[in-house]
Amino acid sequence: MTSLPFGRIITAMVTPFAPDGSLNLDEARRLAAHLVDQQGNDALVINGTTGESPTTSDAEKLALLQAVVAEVGDRAKVIAGVGTFDTAHTIELAAQAEQAGVDGLLVVTPYYSRPPQDAVADHFLTVAEATTTPIVIYDIPHRTGIPVETPTLIQIAAHPRIVAVKDAKGNPVASSQVIAATGLAYYAGDDAMTLPLLSVGGVGVVGTSTHFTGRGTRALVEAYLAGDVQGAIELHQQLLPVYQGVFATQGCLLVKAGLAARGFVPGGVRKPLLPASPEQAATFVALLDAAGL
Repeated sequence: MTSLPFGRIITAMVTPFAPDGSLNLDEARRLAAHLVDQQGNDALVINGTTGESPTTSDAEKLALLQAVVAEVGDRAKVIAGVGTFDTAHTIELAAQAEQAGVDGLLVVTPYYSRPPQDAVADHFLTVAEATTTPIVIYDIPHRTGIPVETPTLIQIAAHPRIVAVKDAKGNPVASSQVIAATGLAYYAGDDAMTLPLLSVGGVGVVGTSTHFTGRGTRALVEAYLAGDVQGAIELHQQLLPVYQGVFATQGCLLVKAGLAARGFVPGGVRKPLLPASPEQAATFVALLDAAGL
């Protein structure tokens, strides 16, 4: 039985900004508490893609981790996004995150330089050797330009600190091959793939829409695991418009628009992103309303 290193429901949290564009750490703490206490998340990813990590400084990343660990670290796990296209810098961010007291490290495939698979494996293993914290491999080829191929995942799974995968590859057959051959815990990296991935041995989701669908997604997972497949399908179908709708543009834009409509103050986004248009925001909020969220 695959272990659950970070529970089943994880949200990749947006990073709230103040009107002047600086971090809003008070709102980050408020949002983190809401996601854990009201949306039922087992863990949060901080400084991930949805958290606009390409546009935050190393010092801001540390401050955000410290704030979230202080707020919810006693009742949920905190996973730090530390992956970059530079192995040395990734190790520096991993060390910084460990000092902040995180429970896991999310390490994305090196992007832009498109290293071959032997170099991809070496990157992940070098980071794993340099840290003492469990690692989640983030496999998202449509962003990084290359996949972590099945033999590579099976190879690196032998390292004791590589424990999980955030799977945004969209290939459940390949994922099932790795699940069958390793003890890696597979989390859907695309909200709509949660149920399909469960069916081949996945354990849960690292979600974006789970800012709003956390409890509903937990009910879906629990129904499936209890053998109520029809109930899980019905929940999947109920939540599917939100699962898909959050990615009508970049996910963090619509999450922030939805949060603003629900009384939070997430602030804007940093360039090169631009805020969701009024039409995009209204469409997404209507999806939330229709799903009873």
